[in-house]
Amino acid sequence: MPQHGKRYLEAKQKIDRARLYGVREALELAKSLANAGFDETIDIAVNLGVDPRHGDQMVRGTTTLPYGTGKKVKVAVFAKGDKAEEALNAGADVVGAEDLIQQIQQGWRDFDVLVATPDMVPQVSRLGRLLGPRMPNAKSGTVTNDIDRVVRDLKQSKRVAFRVERAGIVHMPVGKSSFDVDQLMENFLIALNALLKAKPASAKGRYLRGITVSSTMGPGIRVDTQEAQKLAETAA
Repeated sequence: MPQHGKRYLEAKQKIDRARLYGVREALELAKSLANAGFDETIDIAVNLGVDPRHGDQMVRGTTTLPYGTGKKVKVAVFAKGDKAEEALNAGADVVGAEDLIQQIQQGWRDFDVLVATPDMVPQVSRLGRLLGPRMPNAKSGTVTNDIDRVVRDLKQSKRVAFRVERAGIVHMPVGKSSFDVDQLMENFLIALNALLKAKPASAKGRYLRGITVSSTMGPGIRVDTQEAQKLAETAA
């Protein structure tokens, strides 16, 4: 069992473990318990009624949070000509083609997200073994001709990817402790709405089995899933 510090244990005592909190109340509490010496991330952990060992029950996708996550993101783009210029104007940190491929082959990894235009995919595919899941991917929206929008969303930390883990849980950031509650609330509902829309047709029974909100260094706060689902279904 992990050993928690005094600050964590004190924060845990302020949570009623026997109750489910409303969404706003849970976010307010998570903010109040985020008292580390940095701007903590507010995360949600959603337990889904799926078995990701079966391919037809995999839950994954991307969504755009209206207020972003507050994280600084380094974006590298594979593009040529006008699209390369478009990427630079949108704020991409690094833009290149064959030269960027060579940099990565030589070990360069100073990026958080890779984006590619469709015409660059045949060349970029050579990096598959080196990059694995960090490869640009059409399903995650990082293979696109809409370079301006995608890069701007990434640089503003608005674009969030999600993928269910082996235990059936999805973790997603919904902002920073410095955000006001209304911003966290809107991000939370948009994120949950995306998970609801990603429900596999083969998933049976209860889909949302549990939701927990926490700050980076804080304990989990259990959320009323029925209230959260009703609110999220109206968030578009």
